[in-house]
Amino acid sequence: MNDFKMPALGADMEAGTLVEWLVKPGDRVKSGDVIAVVETQKGAIEVEVFAEGVVSDILIPVGERVPVGTVLAQIDGAGVAPLPVEPAIVAPKPAPQALAEAPPKPTVAPQVSRRKITPAARRRAVALSLDLETIVKGTGVEGSIRLADVEAAASVARPAPPLTRRGLDLSQMRQAIAAAMSRSKREIPHYYLAETVDLHLSLTWLEAFNADRPPIERILPAVLFLKAAALALREQSKLNGAYENGVFLPAAGIHVGWAIALRGGGLIAPAIRDTDKKTLVELMAAMRDLVERARRGNLRSSELTSPTITVTSVGDRGAESVTGVIYPPQVAIVGFGRVATRPWAVEGRVESRPLVTVSLAADHRVTDGHIGGLYLAAVARLLQEPEKL
Repeated sequence: MNDFKMPALGADMEAGTLVEWLVKPGDRVKSGDVIAVVETQKGAIEVEVFAEGVVSDILIPVGERVPVGTVLAQIDGAGVAPLPVEPAIVAPKPAPQALAEAPPKPTVAPQVSRRKITPAARRRAVALSLDLETIVKGTGVEGSIRLADVEAAASVARPAPPLTRRGLDLSQMRQAIAAAMSRSKREIPHYYLAETVDLHLSLTWLEAFNADRPPIERILPAVLFLKAAALALREQSKLNGAYENGVFLPAAGIHVGWAIALRGGGLIAPAIRDTDKKTLVELMAAMRDLVERARRGNLRSSELTSPTITVTSVGDRGAESVTGVIYPPQVAIVGFGRVATRPWAVEGRVESRPLVTVSLAADHRVTDGHIGGLYLAAVARLLQEPEKL
């Protein structure tokens, strides 16, 4: 039996509200299926299951707010298991003498039986003052009544007002971000580095790449930044992972959390899985999709729990540099400032060049400035060879 629990969708989450079940007892699920929707400070998040089997019980009703780690449902990995039922009461068989004296016409002794019901369902029915006779047939084995059947019958008897998904509560999100960043600055010994990178080759190549493409298929400079940041982690893997319980845990893949500014305020950084393996075209599509769904409040739990590092780009209207705060349990965050045209020395002469400041904030418990400097140098080198990204 596997427990399906309220997930921790980031260091800033302590509890969540269950707003929708997408499965019912008896449904078969597989790893990756979305089976519930949970509302957090980040909005309504689709929660996936990472076990395979049959949903045996729904333990938390819609509308209830519970702490992270609370068991929401149970999944039987071996299929539908027999439920514990109370024994039926059957009339005793008549004695042989009584059978001999019985009239020639055969009769069947009546049987008196009780409804099959799990103990948890019986307790819940008593608590709700629910008449079990209103449940014609349960969803369990041989029609036995389960906890979910009692909850369903109670909701029909006393319908509750529908629970609608709310929009993002930006004040709550601000509080959650502040709590996570305060924890980060309190617990993580940050160090900071920055490197100025000449983007002349990258932007020249990008202009040629986009020239014959319609606007919807063109690539933004941010995609080059994202790919270069991901590929550089292959060389400096100690910046890619998590620090938990006093130990650095290197990540098996490079899943960059892309920071997205939400309309009206707030920030969220869902993961683009296997960022280093995607083409630039695939990364552009992934970024567009994430931005659209993040602002719509339609992200999946795995996208919020799997980032192994965060990358933020302030874009054309941002500041010239950004110094990030690490999002625990990650150990680094990379920032790209606004591309600005400045004087730059090129082979002994001064030219006007597009420049970007790349910053790194990293955890001193895992790496130091030497590794951080090598990482930024790798990012700069990769941006000089855009055709290889």
